[in-house]
Amino acid sequence: MSWEVVLLCLFPLFTVKITAIENPVNEGRNMQLSLDTGNGNYRIRAYEPGNITINNDHYQSSMIVTPKQLVSDWPPQTIAELLTAHLQDLLIDKPEVILLGTGSQCVFPEQDVLAPIRTQQIGLEIMDTAAACRTFNVLMAEGRQVVAGLIIR
Repeated sequence: MSWEVVLLCLFPLFTVKITAIENPVNEGRNMQLSLDTGNGNYRIRAYEPGNITINNDHYQSSMIVTPKQLVSDWPPQTIAELLTAHLQDLLIDKPEVILLGTGSQCVFPEQDVLAPIRTQQIGLEIMDTAAACRTFNVLMAEGRQVVAGLIIR
């Protein structure tokens, strides 16, 4: 008989997956440990207001990040500057989930700005940028098609 136990530990900006597999030959004493980081090219390492670290590079402007693409010059620098056209930029890579990080506080944009995205039948989650960074890493580690629009201020 074999069994598998999976424990997910959520650290601030990455996910660790620990898998225990019983091995009848070794009387159940084996444990396999693996770091589950997903297969993306871009991993958010740190966030503080005004600065986002992706991989080992620091950015001081708003951006769009997907597991496979980084757009480091996304125009809205504050939630007040966000336009419908900026949200259309988040449709790159045909995401199943869009994360909108609104800066240091969670602020909901005007409904008319969000309306075109809501008609796309794509999940849209609005949260502060720190939460969006953490959520992006978790969803990426799960292999989800996620895009994050991260407003820096």
